[in-house]
Amino acid sequence: MTNADDGADRASGLKEQIHAQMTAALRARDEVPLGALRMLISAIRYKEDELGHELSDDEVREVAGAQVKKRSESIEAFERAGRSELVDKETAEREVLAAFAPDQLSEEAVDALVDEAIAATGASSMQQMGQVMGAIMSTAKGTVDGSVVQAKVRAKLGG
Repeated sequence: MTNADDGADRASGLKEQIHAQMTAALRARDEVPLGALRMLISAIRYKEDELGHELSDDEVREVAGAQVKKRSESIEAFERAGRSELVDKETAEREVLAAFAPDQLSEEAVDALVDEAIAATGASSMQQMGQVMGAIMSTAKGTVDGSVVQAKVRAKLGG
């Protein structure tokens, strides 16, 4: 067995976990996790087709993170519309998917990243917000919500 084979085995480990949990949810007739995991697998397959290769565990985590973010946005929309039953369903799905998403940075870590990026770019006004956001998001992509970072950068730059 070559080293490349070892990498391929590791790349599919997270996908195998997802499939195993989906099988367990199917056997338990647990519809919410089953639906969420099926959608995640579909999103993973779509991304694989788009990129033309099997996703690594990190890439699978990015896809899961995007799915978690979609659920969070849906929850906000359903809350504004007063659809509590859909809020509950999306919240449950988000919890299932969060197990596969990258860990999110703490508030303190985000604050530190913002301070570091402002210092590194020398930004002092809102005109330089794009440079600061670019610096942060290139290092923390997938581990922090861009809207949270944007609000913190705006506050620091006086916007």
